[in-house]
Amino acid sequence: MIKKLSMTTLAIRTKLFDYIRSANDKKVKAIFTILENEIAETANWWEDKTLVADFDKRFSDWESGKDKGFSIKELKNEIVKHKASKNG
Repeated sequence: MIKKLSMTTLAIRTKLFDYIRSANDKKVKAIFTILENEIAETANWWEDKTLVADFDKRFSDWESGKDKGFSIKELKNEIVKHKASKNG
């Protein structure tokens, strides 16, 4: 049980994704039923004032030049590095 508590969120997500990918229809429906309300709440992200305010601030910072953001090339390089560190 201690091992499970020390898992990172990324490791937990990976295990859940792997499980759901191979689970039978009945199990997938059961998981969805358990999480359905949470999923519905997060589906309407535009109603979350804190999240929208954060998006607005980030956009304003990018638009003003305060935050330069990332180019597609930089983003792809970061993804490659992340995948390499995950697999290596």
